[in-house]
Amino acid sequence: MSLYRFLGQFIRQHWRAYFSAALMLFFVALLTVLIPRKIGQTVDAIVMQHMRGDALAKELLSLALMGMAIYVLRVGWRMQLFSASYRLGALLRLRLYQRLSVQSPAFFQAQRTGDLMALGTNDADAIELAAGEAALAGFDGATTFILVIATMLFVVDWRLAVAALLPFPLMAWAFMRITQRIHDASKMALDSFSDLNDHVQESIAGVRTLRGLGLEQKHAQTFAQLAQVAADTSLQAQRWEAAYEPAVGLSLTTAGALSLCVGAYLVWQHEISIGVLTAFTMYLGQLIWPMFAAGWVFSLLERGKAAWERLHPVLDQALAIQDLGAHPVAPKGALVFENLSFAYPNQQKMALQGINLVITPGQTIGIVGPTGAGKSSLIRLLLRQFEAQQGGVHWGGVAIADYRLSDLRSAMNWVPQEAFLFSASIAANIALAYPEASREQIQEVAQLAAIHEDIMRFPEGYDTPVGERGVTLSGGQKQRLAIARALLCERALLLLDDALSAVDADTESRILSHLQNLRGQRDCFSTVIVSHRLSAVAQADHIIVLRDGCIVEQGRHEDLLANGAWYLRQWQYQQLEASLECA
Repeated sequence: MSLYRFLGQFIRQHWRAYFSAALMLFFVALLTVLIPRKIGQTVDAIVMQHMRGDALAKELLSLALMGMAIYVLRVGWRMQLFSASYRLGALLRLRLYQRLSVQSPAFFQAQRTGDLMALGTNDADAIELAAGEAALAGFDGATTFILVIATMLFVVDWRLAVAALLPFPLMAWAFMRITQRIHDASKMALDSFSDLNDHVQESIAGVRTLRGLGLEQKHAQTFAQLAQVAADTSLQAQRWEAAYEPAVGLSLTTAGALSLCVGAYLVWQHEISIGVLTAFTMYLGQLIWPMFAAGWVFSLLERGKAAWERLHPVLDQALAIQDLGAHPVAPKGALVFENLSFAYPNQQKMALQGINLVITPGQTIGIVGPTGAGKSSLIRLLLRQFEAQQGGVHWGGVAIADYRLSDLRSAMNWVPQEAFLFSASIAANIALAYPEASREQIQEVAQLAAIHEDIMRFPEGYDTPVGERGVTLSGGQKQRLAIARALLCERALLLLDDALSAVDADTESRILSHLQNLRGQRDCFSTVIVSHRLSAVAQADHIIVLRDGCIVEQGRHEDLLANGAWYLRQWQYQQLEASLECA
């Protein structure tokens, strides 16, 4: 879809605002055209001594009233037109946010955060200006131009009008050349702003890493270079926009000179009056705005087109995960992985192969294996962050693809290894999915996650702000806070994706004990624990060992130890490592 088609659809949806603005602009242009003619007639009457005293005062009063009417109408169309364009800006940002919120991880792996942020700021602003300022200037300028030219041709004197219009083809040619340059320069400016935005976002997010490696100066130099490029490209776009003014000025100066020469000759020949020449000169002056408006419109539209070329593909990006589920019942019952095979996009190697697994309600499943074995991939498929190429996952006898995504994900509590916290208080972060939770409920789940004592040591307790992404908390505190957040909502399935990796063995044991007790209190409460530390899954009802995407061992803890394979070797190694740490 082109920018013009998109704007056309928006204008049709908000036609009342645009129509009322256009109507008021038309009357503004009409009054603007009438004023020079009225002044010309008044000048002729004064020169011929046909007007004096009260009559002159009435004419001046009528001119003042016309000026006041123009002022009121200009305020009115601005309120109508700009309110509509601001709605467009809000709509674009909302559509972008909604689109990004349902995209899969694969989409974000191919995008830069700074680019996406720039789309919602500079690019949306450029399109908003095309719908507001450009529409205003285009209609106002075109209406004024047509009325002025028609008046000059058919009311004042056609010979003067023809002489004045002679330089206009040259100006049109200059506009065509400048417009293309503005489009290219505007796209470069938007791209360079995205690069700058992305660098700033990454630098701020990774500021502690930069400081730890002593890279502040290097990144500052990179920022200075990107800022200079952004400034240079923006300046280049502004230079081409400024080129409209000389083209307009040269054309109108030439038109003025030609019309004065012709007009002086016609006055000398007594074919027109001085008042007519005065009115024509004022009309010629009124062409300044339509010409500048044309340059302004072309500039805004080209900037809008460049922004739309960047924003439109993101808005129309196909969803990797289609939410076509229509099953009306919330997921419940046994969770079955049937001959599941999966490879990440653009990857030849299979991340999972032939996975068969059944998780019954109330069961605790442990998933272990070496790094890169496919443990987290299994969780991502269950969350429908990706789709399997072969096989499928059924929950309660229904394929998970047949559930609405909102229903599916609301039946699960997922705690990833890298817990994300928002810039709010500890209590607000725990109650994120259940804002109406009481302080007693929040404290209860905090105790289950073994984080309550840590919280109470903060000066403000549960009201302590955690900072952006929980910068004031340690890795283990973040993980335990995320576990508390998950436990606050009673859902059918709890997914712990290596969510205990940053806590010590004693804290891990306390949390697992609390989860064991909680499972007895909540009906059909299943838990999937993904972990590198085998002690986290030792009490699980069933454990699977993944290696190269395949299940190579499975059973209870005692059964796996008796097998004498990878699980036994890893268990012995971790037990030895734990004893050395205690020593």
